[in-house]
Amino acid sequence: MKTRDLTELAVRNLREAVLRNSLTTLGVAVGVASLVAMLSLGVGLQTLASQRLTRSGLFDAVFVTSQRDFRGARRPRSENSTPKKEARILDEDARQQLAKLANVTEVYPQVRFITEVRYGGKSPTTSVLGLPESSKGSGAFEGMTGSYFSSPTADEAILQVEFAKELTDQPATLVGKELVLRYAERAALSKESGGNGSFLEGMMGAAMPGGISIVPREKTLRIVGVIESDPSAGIGGFGGARVFLPLETAEHLHVAQPDDLQAFLSGDPAKPSYMALTVRVRSPKDVPQVEAAIKQLGFSTFSLLDATKGLRLVFMVFDSFLALFGSLALTVASLGIINTLVMAILERRREIGILKALGATDRDVRSLFFAEAGAMGLFGGIFGLALGWLIGRALNWGTTIYLHRQDLPGVRISYVPWWLALGAILFAIAVSLIAGLYPAARAARLNPVEALRYE
Repeated sequence: MKTRDLTELAVRNLREAVLRNSLTTLGVAVGVASLVAMLSLGVGLQTLASQRLTRSGLFDAVFVTSQRDFRGARRPRSENSTPKKEARILDEDARQQLAKLANVTEVYPQVRFITEVRYGGKSPTTSVLGLPESSKGSGAFEGMTGSYFSSPTADEAILQVEFAKELTDQPATLVGKELVLRYAERAALSKESGGNGSFLEGMMGAAMPGGISIVPREKTLRIVGVIESDPSAGIGGFGGARVFLPLETAEHLHVAQPDDLQAFLSGDPAKPSYMALTVRVRSPKDVPQVEAAIKQLGFSTFSLLDATKGLRLVFMVFDSFLALFGSLALTVASLGIINTLVMAILERRREIGILKALGATDRDVRSLFFAEAGAMGLFGGIFGLALGWLIGRALNWGTTIYLHRQDLPGVRISYVPWWLALGAILFAIAVSLIAGLYPAARAARLNPVEALRYE
């Protein structure tokens, strides 16, 4: 039997029992819609989480530290251990060298210090962190009160809301006001100045070339914003900061750091070193390659790539459960296909007998019923995909309205990628064909003589 004749017969048979076939197709559509709606929810949540985490700087960043201990010496290793690169100090030369590595977009130090903040007669002690200019696009500052820094070198500050509440009962009123930072500035002494004023040089003796001095300073900053979240968890790699400055402004303060003793012992106290550097890469997939290159230079590294793999595993399990529950409705719909085709066999036994008497083979009869089952799966898959997409749109719309009422930005929690749309239609057709196996085999086994006698 030609494909054209087979298609015409299948379409005609579907039209003759249009109500029953439509209800069966509708059952397939409902099953596909539930499957698409659940999987699109899982895909949407995974996409949302990946975008948020990537924008936060957690998974496209490598945190670099020196392999030296506090005394400036290399960490001891056993006699049988494999020789490694000479451990180096994280200084400006190291920073520039890391910035030249392939797939590295920026390198910035972690400038973090504890200081006293003065405002309105209050002087609490808190943690201050310098933020790079790239942190503006991290998404952490969405919905904040006020605005981001006007420039990378502005004398401005953003306060975390809990710290702002320690200064006043109405944190929003702090925007535009000024506060004062009291901190300890690190300054290098020339060799000619001797040991006067240098506590560290007095400890180590006059043989050291120069030294450092610690001088109390004050800095007046204008408050430009109050933020609820803690952007330092992603940008700096560690949370806990409550006052944020532009990174260049924080660097120009030359605040005394715990690693100043290491710089002093290294023999060049005028050349500051860093506690840690954050290396941003183009994509999370570039992290392993960049980490290996940094280790070859003699530094220690840390990244959250393993956490990314664990997160993907969680979403895979989550998607599997959603697909399982979504497939149950499609399985029930397949029973409707079996019932419809079995009833069609009973109603069309005489037609089947005539076809066989005219020369139709068992394969032709099976193909006819397969075509009808496939047609119901195809139309059911298309209608179900459209219905599932509408359900996802409704979820996005409802979620956005709820978040806006909570003064939060809207998000898209349901997303239907092309592979999910195509897979849903193909899955519906496959389930329909499997459901048509028994009716098609039963129709092919009919004896043409008995079929012609049937009324």
